[in-house]
Formats: sequence, C-alpha cells, structure tokens
Amino acid sequence: ASAPYQKARRARSIGTKYEGRGVFLEQSDVRIKKMARKAGSLIIFVVDASGSMALNRMNAAKGAAMSLLTEAYQSRDQISLIPFQGDMSDVLLPPTKSIAMAKKRLEAMPCGGGSPLAHALQSAMLTGLNAQKTGDVGKVVIVCISDGRANVPLCVSMGEEFDPDADEDSKDGKPSRKYLKDEVLACAKKLGALPGFNLLCIDTENKFISTGIAKEIANAANGKYHQIAKADGSAIASVTQNALNEIKAS
Repeated sequence: ASAPYQKARRARSIGTKYEGRGVFLEQSDVRIKKMARKAGSLIIFVVDASGSMALNRMNAAKGAAMSLLTEAYQSRDQISLIPFQGDMSDVLLPPTKSIAMAKKRLEAMPCGGGSPLAHALQSAMLTGLNAQKTGDVGKVVIVCISDGRANVPLCVSMGEEFDPDADEDSKDGKPSRKYLKDEVLACAKKLGALPGFNLLCIDTENKFISTGIAKEIANAANGKYHQIAKADGSAIASVTQNALNEIKAS
C-alpha cells in the first residue's frame, strides 16, 4: 500500500533524521485482512415420541438425521434431535456434525406418554438461538415430525401445576383442546418471528383422519407443511434437504 507514495515521502524526508531511509512506512499503510467466517445451517428434528406411532417416528427421524449428516460432511451444517414425550421435551442430540456422536446418542430413544409439543418448540428455539450466538450457525431449520396434537400444557413441562381458571373450557381440572392448541400456535408464531428461523412441519397423521393442526402450526410460523403418513427416514431426509436448499437459495 505504501509503494505509490515513496517518491513524495523521500522528498519530504530531506533534511530530517529520516533522510536516507530505504522504505518509508506510515500507520495507514498497514492493512489487516479479516477472514469472514462462513456460517452453516442447523437442522433441529423435533419428534413426537408419544403414542402408538412413536417408535416409527423416532426411527424415521434417526434415519433422516444420519442421512443428512452423511451428506453434510462437506458443508458446515449441523444436526440436533429433540424428542418430546411424557411431561417435557429433551435435547437428546445437541447440535453436532459428528456421525459417531449421533449414532451413540440416538441408540436409546425414549417413547410413550404425553405430548408436550409447546415445550418442544420452546426447546428448539432456545437450542437454535444458542447455536446462532456461536457464529457457526446462520439459518435454523426446525423439522417438526408430529400430528400437531398436544396434551401437556407448557406450565406442567416447566414444573408448575395447571391452573383451571386460566382456561374457561377446562374440565375436571384439565386443559381443553383449544387451550393446548392456542398455546402451541403462540409458540409457532414466536418461532416464525425469530431471524433466520424456519419451520417445516411433517404431518404423520393419516390424511383421512387428519385434524389439520400440523398445517395450522406451519402457517402460524410462516413455515412449510408436508404430509408423510408412513414416515420413513429417506422420505423425511429428502423433504428436509429440499426445504433447506430453498431456504439457502432465498
């Protein structure tokens, strides 16, 4: 950066203590090139591990996660898996690029019990936000594999008792379907408003008996919706990869 100014600087140095110096450098000549770190994407599988189809959904999600990790070895993409059953969700597989870690963590998969979907969406948001803070993750794609029906309120997942007075349709001290649905839709709206976050809902409910709640959840988050009644790893991996490619291209 100093080459074009050497002649003028040499002329200015005549009669000073710097006269005779070979090369004249000034502070403005020193440049530092900062390398921009390229952020990858994080795919978070949020999997309904409750009910009779739990094992099928979990095996399909595991297959999809392993497939995407195998294909993503050249990219900076990471995978996470959050099953939800019982009273709360659990980050079974924290964000990782490691196939070995994924295999180890996904060996034992919990199944059965209640469906705390609102808590699962909250856990996914927190996991995604923490990953973005590291600078290694830009886009977060949350893949929710569920029929969209919840039966555990958020307060119970957080260790508190449900207050029937908070739900005008409550019966026998339990939350109504409307209360549970509204809570999940509120979480989905919050998710959709987060920068860099995208929701992909994969409805595992048979279309002939589908309540349409999974589609409403996708719409609330301005996300995408797909119905795959017979969930398998390759189908879910394909749908997720296509959605990820669209998000990266946008």
